[in-house]
Amino acid sequence: MGHFNSGTSIPASAVYSRAGVPPIAMATAPEYTRQGFKTTFRMMTSDTQQGSVLGAYAVKKLHYKNIAIVDDRTAYGQGLADEFEKAAKAAGGKIVRREYTNDKAIDFKPILSNLKAANPDMVFYGGAEKQSAPLVKQMRELGMKAVLVSGEMSKTDNFLKLAGASAEGAIVSLAGLPLDKMPGGATYKERYEKRFGTPVANYSPYAYDGATAMMKAMVAANSSDPAKYLATLAKTSAPGVTTKNLGYDNHGDLKDGGITVYKVVQMATA
Repeated sequence: MGHFNSGTSIPASAVYSRAGVPPIAMATAPEYTRQGFKTTFRMMTSDTQQGSVLGAYAVKKLHYKNIAIVDDRTAYGQGLADEFEKAAKAAGGKIVRREYTNDKAIDFKPILSNLKAANPDMVFYGGAEKQSAPLVKQMRELGMKAVLVSGEMSKTDNFLKLAGASAEGAIVSLAGLPLDKMPGGATYKERYEKRFGTPVANYSPYAYDGATAMMKAMVAANSSDPAKYLATLAKTSAPGVTTKNLGYDNHGDLKDGGITVYKVVQMATA
């Protein structure tokens, strides 16, 4: 199986390609499957899909028109923010300011002072909860009323814990469907909790589908040699936990990948 994030998956993918080994990774950055390798596959919806859906949704459904964007310059954060910006503009939104930070930052007030002057309706953050949480707290400390919108790396209990009351009203997206809406979600939840005694982790069903696809390809090819099962893996078409038809396009992206949008209401997602 592949790596967890884009920052590790992209450089590692070249090594795997030279070895002829197919990683099925959690990576969501568009670049991961756009390098010309025949060995890259995803477990989750790409940022091209997620950012496009969220950008259009923010403008067309949530009616935000004046938008500020901040990203952490990682492959994940920048990739998601770039796709969000394209879709928001295409839907008629105006990007009033774009700023950049890094994935170690904790003080955002200089950036936020610039954003506040632009008076955005919403602030999109491309990055993880260790930055999005203090970002939204500092927004409220500066009296900013703009809504924070972010991706799946902010859909965590840690974001709620770190942001506290400032998390109220924040909107986040998550690639895929909630567990109870997945075609095989109920059965998976029952089996998982019985086996491990803990709630199902967000990404677990996707990893399970990825591992199952690889193992089935090996069985069908009657070999664990990548040179023999790679073509079979690329042609995967089977029911999964997360989707009715798990399969990959010619880049290795999922053919069928949904996006779910959540809002923090009274310190709970709904």
